[in-house]
Amino acid sequence: MCGICGILNYGSSSQPVSESLLKKMSDTILHRGPDDSGAYLSPKRNLGFGFRRLAIVDLSPAGHQPMSSSDGKITIIFNGEIYNHLIIRKELERSGYRYRSRSDTETILYAYQEYGLDFVHKLLGMFAIALWDEDKQQLVLVRDRIGVKPLYYTFADGYLVFGSEIKALLQHPSVHRELNEEAMNHYLTFLIPPAPLTMFKNIFKLEAGHRMVVNADGTFHDEQYWDPVPMGEQPSIDFNGNPVSRSPLLDPDYSMTEESCVQTIRTLLKQSIKDRMMSDVPFGVFLSGGIDSSTNVALMAELMNRPVDTFSVGIKDLEKYNEMGYARQIAKEFKTNHHEIIIDHKDAFDFLPKLIYHQDEPLADPVCIPLYFVSKLARNSGAIVVQVGEGSDEQFAGYVSMMRELRFYNTLWKSYKILPHFVQETIFKAASVALEKRHSYLALEYIRKAAAGDELFWGGAINFTEMHKKHLLNGRNSNSRTSSHVFAKQWHRNLLEHDPHADYLKRMIYLEFKNRLPELLLMRVDKVSMATSVEARVPFLDHRMVEFSMRIPSALKIKNGVTKYILKKAVEGIIPRNIIYRKKQGFAAPVSEWLRNEWASFAEEKLINSRISREGYFNKTYLHSLIENHKLHKAESGQNLWNLLNLTLWHEQWIEGKDIV
Repeated sequence: MCGICGILNYGSSSQPVSESLLKKMSDTILHRGPDDSGAYLSPKRNLGFGFRRLAIVDLSPAGHQPMSSSDGKITIIFNGEIYNHLIIRKELERSGYRYRSRSDTETILYAYQEYGLDFVHKLLGMFAIALWDEDKQQLVLVRDRIGVKPLYYTFADGYLVFGSEIKALLQHPSVHRELNEEAMNHYLTFLIPPAPLTMFKNIFKLEAGHRMVVNADGTFHDEQYWDPVPMGEQPSIDFNGNPVSRSPLLDPDYSMTEESCVQTIRTLLKQSIKDRMMSDVPFGVFLSGGIDSSTNVALMAELMNRPVDTFSVGIKDLEKYNEMGYARQIAKEFKTNHHEIIIDHKDAFDFLPKLIYHQDEPLADPVCIPLYFVSKLARNSGAIVVQVGEGSDEQFAGYVSMMRELRFYNTLWKSYKILPHFVQETIFKAASVALEKRHSYLALEYIRKAAAGDELFWGGAINFTEMHKKHLLNGRNSNSRTSSHVFAKQWHRNLLEHDPHADYLKRMIYLEFKNRLPELLLMRVDKVSMATSVEARVPFLDHRMVEFSMRIPSALKIKNGVTKYILKKAVEGIIPRNIIYRKKQGFAAPVSEWLRNEWASFAEEKLINSRISREGYFNKTYLHSLIENHKLHKAESGQNLWNLLNLTLWHEQWIEGKDIV
């Protein structure tokens, strides 16, 4: 795991790319790679790479990056891990390639030489890759299929500047810090700006499953190479990590019975966890005591001849947020080497400046706080690599809210949608008067969506709806072009182009893979774990698992009122039944309580008196009502306030350049 950055001068002047600037950029992301650094300048000095290394595979100097081919024609920097690199290596060695290291980086380098842009279809893993082809004078940027690793870029004054984190890009004198109002509008809804937007104007993130080819003159082509729902004959990888033209799991003759699905899920999970144990440094598991992390522990324990290192975090004095008892049960059951940390409101408050710094752009997910402390615990305990449980709930429909939305869609929504449009409009106008007076914006939003012809489901973590934003933003989001529905509409359309008969649960799951999963959940894991120089791996999001799970019938994902049904059946006998069938709790942080109590005065002062508020972005009357109603228990607005506080602190630190606490 590493941090990468680079500059392509495609037309600003004949000024060569500066090695000192590359070093400044890479030093900004030192936390991503404290073990080594490196730089590369192309012969014409129109391209430069910077690199920070967290040594995990091949700890020797032979794994140093940037890495060039023996003839110097191809150079790579790479952040991530390729779990099947030894399999690809054998294939490449048979073709005559001679290796100088044991690293997966060298395998990517030769795979590009051998297969061209299709090399990405050979790879099993997580990655953000930059390749420079000297003969073609061409830069290739690639982000992994699911979006586990981030990659940002901008075009500014004749330069393409890119990197693992935005803070590296901001070191370039041509890259400016400016709020992206469009992204802010969507951030309020989705808790993160959807890709390719970021909160910085003119800085973008490469979308999951995309690659970009940039020519020396600055012309570029961004294309999607993979999708959760296969795009035609989408190449894949078999159970053992061997590249194949088409996954055997996509065979139309494969029988999707409950029994066959259970067996395939078990096979895929065991292989995925085994693959992610590839490491030359100590590794462990983040253990919450839920299904996913417990399964990681159980299957890893089967493969090890020593105790699994497990790491858990709890919240002091707020037991409803703690799952320590379940984590301890699993630790005892599988005889792990267990580590715990307990944090409180002061620990979290003192961490806020670091949180805002490491996020780069606001990620309004409170889980970032406990995630940091458990990552730090792992690092301090000697673990450099951890496995985490993200992605399971999204692909197997593990959220009760998914079942609720699905029921609503199949009953009231369908009935309401068949009413004549003028009737829908009349109902919306009549409801607006009563519901707005009671501040019932969420209920009103459902009626508005139907009347406006919007899709029902926009994602699994929607915060400020369009009705909320109408009041918060002083009407700045009052037309269809500024509505966050533009993203939801496009994601629904993308799926239906590949799978016109997709049912609504499949559409909901697909949307999670297009936005919330890569840009919020995986982004928080990357930014926060890497802040402590820890690499997090995500076995449930092995793309072979995703390709298979997207074909599992919805009736096996939610069955008899049980969410995540097929996965729960698959892990029976692997982990205890009380863990599998207990009420879902979820990994969380009590910011709602802290914002009502210990953090209340700080949050109010920041939200009301901040520059972003003074400049008229927010309606202060509405802000006051959010704060007061939450404080007095008249409404549960903790997530709304955390969303706004995160944004306000980000603006102070990154746009205004102020100390935030």
